[in-house]
Amino acid sequence: MNLFRRSALLLLPLLAASCSVGPDYVQPAAPLPAGNFKEFGGTWEPAKPNDDAIRGKWWEIYHDPVLNALEEKVSISNQNVVEAEAQFREAAATVKVARAAFYPTVTANPSLTESQSSQNLTSSTSSNSGNSTGFSRGNTSRGGAQDISTYDLPLEASYMVDIWGEVRRNVESESATAEASFANLENIRLSYQATLAQDYFSLHGLDAEADLLTRTVKSYQDYLTLTKNRYNSGIASQADVAEAQTQLDTTQAQLIDLGVARAQYEHAIAVLTGQPPSSFGLKHAGLPGAPPHVPVGVPSRLLERRPDVAQAERQVAAANAAIGVQVAGYYPQVTLSTQSGLDAINISDLFTAPSFAWSVGAAVAQTAFDAGATHGRVQEAQANYDATVANYRQTVLTAMQQVEDDLAGLRILESEAAAEDTAVKAANQSVQVNTNQYKAGIVDYLTVITAQATALSDEVQAVNIRTRRMTTSVLLVEALGGGWTNARLPGRKGVADVPQAQHAIDQGKK
Repeated sequence: MNLFRRSALLLLPLLAASCSVGPDYVQPAAPLPAGNFKEFGGTWEPAKPNDDAIRGKWWEIYHDPVLNALEEKVSISNQNVVEAEAQFREAAATVKVARAAFYPTVTANPSLTESQSSQNLTSSTSSNSGNSTGFSRGNTSRGGAQDISTYDLPLEASYMVDIWGEVRRNVESESATAEASFANLENIRLSYQATLAQDYFSLHGLDAEADLLTRTVKSYQDYLTLTKNRYNSGIASQADVAEAQTQLDTTQAQLIDLGVARAQYEHAIAVLTGQPPSSFGLKHAGLPGAPPHVPVGVPSRLLERRPDVAQAERQVAAANAAIGVQVAGYYPQVTLSTQSGLDAINISDLFTAPSFAWSVGAAVAQTAFDAGATHGRVQEAQANYDATVANYRQTVLTAMQQVEDDLAGLRILESEAAAEDTAVKAANQSVQVNTNQYKAGIVDYLTVITAQATALSDEVQAVNIRTRRMTTSVLLVEALGGGWTNARLPGRKGVADVPQAQHAIDQGKK
């Protein structure tokens, strides 16, 4: 115990002066605009107080019960999300491993050893010592040799004193890495939720186009009947009948072809929700008239609302702490060790005071020469930190670009939809006028077909614009981070143990 006290007194000044070497973390500046988004304007007015972000389950703004039910399955059944959840739990467990270095490592190695001495050595010893019996302990076997049983219950403990903060920096780095893994999980979850919504609206966009083509086929069938009747009356030509038939058949083929893309979207939605395509189906439905209002907020909020930005920022924090881990390699390591145990030949003596043995020691290890390896590792860590800062800023810029793109897309598509609706009305009016003139014998049937083809093209384009407006609104929601906020990051305490990590996962599903 006196040795232990002396070792502790020697180490006390070092423990008191312990610090964490390496740079303390400061979040890098992000390239943000001074005001609002460039494309902010028109129908995208500044949000009212407490209404500057989507909250909770963002897909509910579309008021579609079927979509709501499908989105709920993504967090539970999508296998890519499940994989990301497992990766986050793995990262959280790594934090637990790193934190274990704060405590001593204790090992026990009990043993029982049976041995027998050489008969020749025993005989020689006996002859040299007269009538001596040789060994004073053990059991004498044939020929004078002895069998010896040794019982050993050792207990060893070692502890590396974290004077320079290497362990603290390592825990800091692993914790930030685990938080980055959690943000990656949330980003993957948001990505697949948004992909599902886009596929859902694209599928129903095809349904709306199919409705249009079905009505058009019925109309073209009526025109074919009209043309045949006129041909039978000697008014129309055989060419008119052939053109009407060709137009009908072509439109029917277009209608049938939509089934290919619809089936693919349906299969994709099945996989996104963790279901085999063979057991999944969606009923035919149309599209909403216009996308819902999406609260935009200000650019600086993206730093809080985008999980990919949070992931990149946490990677910067992890890289910063990793510098400290490598800088600690410049300084000596101090290790305390102690050994104690019970040793006896007779098991009845094992748990008695004379069988107790112990030792306490301290060791200092310092690398005298490593040909610049430590310095190289520090430079490597610093370069990695610079790379993560650049990645963080690029992620912020990409986020800004995506929001601007989607704001512009929605604004332009809204104007295009209004123009296309006007074009559809004019084209339908042209079809009606040309049809009446054809019946009166003023124009030929080619003029009618041309007007019908123009009207159909405009109507299909109008449906496509409606579909694009819905999918673009989903992209805007995704670009704004959905209903996520970095307040959901579990923090260092949240990733310190697996149960709290699982709690963070469960909260992300809500």
